Amino acid sequence: MRIKFIHVLFTVALFLSCEKTTKIGEFVKVSNLSTKNNTLSEEERKYWHHKDILEDTIPGISLEKTYKKLIGHKKGKEVIVAVIDTKLDIHHEDITKNIWKNPKEISNNQIDDDKNGYVDDINGWNFLGNFSGEDIMYSNFESMRIIRKYDSVFNIKFEEKNVEEEYKEQYSLYKKAKILRGLELKQVEKDKKYGNFLFETYPKSKKVLQKFFPNENYTIPQLDSLYNTYKKDSLLAPLIYYMADYKKYNLNPKWIDNYKKSVEARLTTSLNFDYNERTIIGDNPENLGDIKYGNNKVWNDSLPFQHAINVAGVLAADSKNNKGTKGIFNSVRIMSLSVASSGGDEHDKDISLAIRYAVDNGAQIINMSFGKPISMNKKWVDEAIQYADSKDVLIVSSAGNDNKELNPENSHYPNDYDISGKEISNNVIVVGSISKTVNKNFKSYFSNYSKEHVDIYAPGHEIYTTVYNNEYGFISGTSLAAPIVSGIAALIRSYYPDLSVAQVKEILMKSGVSYNIDIEIKQKDGTKKLVPFSELSKSGKVVNAYNALLMAEQVSKSKN
Repeated sequence: MRIKFIHVLFTVALFLSCEKTTKIGEFVKVSNLSTKNNTLSEEERKYWHHKDILEDTIPGISLEKTYKKLIGHKKGKEVIVAVIDTKLDIHHEDITKNIWKNPKEISNNQIDDDKNGYVDDINGWNFLGNFSGEDIMYSNFESMRIIRKYDSVFNIKFEEKNVEEEYKEQYSLYKKAKILRGLELKQVEKDKKYGNFLFETYPKSKKVLQKFFPNENYTIPQLDSLYNTYKKDSLLAPLIYYMADYKKYNLNPKWIDNYKKSVEARLTTSLNFDYNERTIIGDNPENLGDIKYGNNKVWNDSLPFQHAINVAGVLAADSKNNKGTKGIFNSVRIMSLSVASSGGDEHDKDISLAIRYAVDNGAQIINMSFGKPISMNKKWVDEAIQYADSKDVLIVSSAGNDNKELNPENSHYPNDYDISGKEISNNVIVVGSISKTVNKNFKSYFSNYSKEHVDIYAPGHEIYTTVYNNEYGFISGTSLAAPIVSGIAALIRSYYPDLSVAQVKEILMKSGVSYNIDIEIKQKDGTKKLVPFSELSKSGKVVNAYNALLMAEQVSKSKN
């Protein structure tokens, strides 16, 4: 059923505008607007990403306004969104209702009822398991796979001039992998020190605070107040400050223990030449046609890194059950496709097959909140992305958390451009992250950026979402920004199913909110410069649900 929004389009646009505009989609331009920034109530902090920049003075996506003024109680068509990620806690109280169930498959009968090549794939497919139920917990980094493959070929050739022309591309990839491995080793040592720091300081902070709060029932505001009281105490103040951060980012003893274990695992597995995770599966990762692997168990209670549940909560946490949090859209059905382990990089083969599975089994949108700095078989993924484009499927991908400018020489994979920077398809939206602070720090400090290779921004900083085992917490990353865009895309595809993937992408890009502010960017030499926010992505905007549905109504009406 089409909702009749068009009659309010121009009057609403005029009412919202901070600057006079006549172009459809440029509804809101924000400059010199007084915002709440960090002075949010607990409720506002949990749902800041759903707020409206003008009505609430919080730079969210206007979702609450969208439901109140445009959607109301009208029901939309169900939309299948494939979440390609880690295994997913499909039994979480806030997610379980919105998990996709394959209507053509009979559960646990050991038969491929729908003849799609996957047996008993009720909720999706786990590409990191074997038929005995074992899972890959940690994977090699892609740099390790490349070095392992080409070391015997290139290691003895000390000069590039000795490499034959037909192997130049592989040699370039090999050299990049060698450099990357060095950086990864440095990073894991840095992470190891951080893990040890958390492990040592958490109990000290907890012990100190027992003197002030014997029942340990302190809140972040109470800790902030206590810190201000003792900020001149060089021994006490840091421990109070640390505990405020532990609570703010949900860094409990279990999380700290898992973090330490993941760092140690990276050293023994992800960066270990003698470790090859594919022996668990038994497939040939260099043969894209070898698809007889994996299993149907898309969840795993013992998985150290439960990332997909964070993504799924932002996208489709049940907004009507009065539990935990609220997603973007309740009529989403999440198809779970596992390609990411608790450490290391994803295989291009798994990514490619997961995209094709999603397309062939009815997904209209694919969310990919993962990435790696190098790719051994990019062509496989490129072809899968183009296949999705040919079948009218939108792919939403996170821009990455390295605070770097993306370009062909400094990429985040998967991506939608070739070695020259030319786009290979028109169905991918790459999403960067903003914070709730409308100033020079508006772009999240971790978010990658690019005028050419990041399409749009969305809230991704301190987002309240689902956490494994019926828990909730504040999580940051472009991984959280991507499902916000996926959720808005699902709204469009639900209420306006006649719109093509190219039209949905164009609507999302054009209908965003412009912020006329300068962002502080750290350069390679360590210096900082101010860059207009509009120069950090192709659209120069932040995605907006309200504007997107208004524009979708107009585009849909013009077709009919």
